[in-house]
Amino acid sequence: MTSKHPLLNRNLVLLIICQGLFLTNNVTFIAINGLVGLSLAPVSWMATLPVMGYVVGGAFSTSIVAKSQNYFGRKISFQLGLLVAMLSALLCAYAAVSKNFWLLVMGTFIAGYYSANGQLYRFAAAELTDLKQRNKAVSWVLAGGILGAVIGPNLASWTRDLFDTAFLGAYLTLSIAGFIGIFVMQFIHFPQESKTQHSLSDGRPLSVILRQPVFVVAIIGAALGYGVMNLLMAATPLAMQICGLPFSETALVLEWHAIGMFAPGFFTGSLIQRFGTLKIMGVGVLLNFICIAIALTGTDLHQFFIALFLLGVGWNFLFTGATSLAMTAYQPNERDKAQAAINFFVFGTMAFTSFGSGALVTSHGWSILNWGSLIPVAITGLALYWLAQQRKNSQAPA
Repeated sequence: MTSKHPLLNRNLVLLIICQGLFLTNNVTFIAINGLVGLSLAPVSWMATLPVMGYVVGGAFSTSIVAKSQNYFGRKISFQLGLLVAMLSALLCAYAAVSKNFWLLVMGTFIAGYYSANGQLYRFAAAELTDLKQRNKAVSWVLAGGILGAVIGPNLASWTRDLFDTAFLGAYLTLSIAGFIGIFVMQFIHFPQESKTQHSLSDGRPLSVILRQPVFVVAIIGAALGYGVMNLLMAATPLAMQICGLPFSETALVLEWHAIGMFAPGFFTGSLIQRFGTLKIMGVGVLLNFICIAIALTGTDLHQFFIALFLLGVGWNFLFTGATSLAMTAYQPNERDKAQAAINFFVFGTMAFTSFGSGALVTSHGWSILNWGSLIPVAITGLALYWLAQQRKNSQAPA
């Protein structure tokens, strides 16, 4: 479909809506699964295992999703992910009602298949607009998460006591959101969507793609940026509950954290085009350092609020930049395996941080969690500096 504006065509707008539904699922899961897990877990340090199940399921599903994308095309693969979102939300609802902790973990693990699909929306965005606009397209689709930023935490808060079982209403509503996503996805046309014309073995071996400096830094930026964000975000509901703050304030903090994650998407692509990918990612690293510094000053509402908002903005700059970097490192016939690889590292890091967040915050406290976060943030900064030096030495534009 053509459009007077090469960026905001109908396909991209519909994909932005699907991104909003995806992040509604994601943010709501983060907001409630740790708390539901805490109420059902045999011991408190296992509280975030349901959150971990979500990202482990995503990591496990990356290769399966790559194969389904390659065989069925974008649309059908995305719709399969949305169908899984519906069914897994219903399974989580049943687990909450039956007070079955391990069934809840299984439900979130299965939901990871949807997450692995949804993480590819940003790459699909680049295929729905003009080549010169792809950074903006990625940024705008990520900005669609603003819908989830507003809906997710409020959905958790509004539906917490809708039934006798806490948060049952949230799980049921997420199942409906999955159905809406299937309907919206039906009207999106993806290029070559019936079946891609290449095998996963086409192009360079994955080992060659992975050894490129630009791809290495893209993985570090995406994986560690997401890992730090997930470590602190997943622990926030537990930390605020431990500090005696009401869930309504937790929902407010998560809402503005998610707004920080996705609202910059309306201009991050333009900033990347103007100042360069590495500089914008560097600002993301700096914002992460400031977030941690504020979090270490105390545990009042305003400290959680400001720290988590800055964490969201820092994540946006890092993740959008890492996606843009990654797209320069592979050819079209290498798309599926390259995207699966970067998402595997993202999910693997998130799995570790999801478990670590619950274990650390319940056993050692919020401050230790933040001190530990300084290490991956510093590694990301060093990786960006290394790539900048590599480009400077080869006299390539930064």
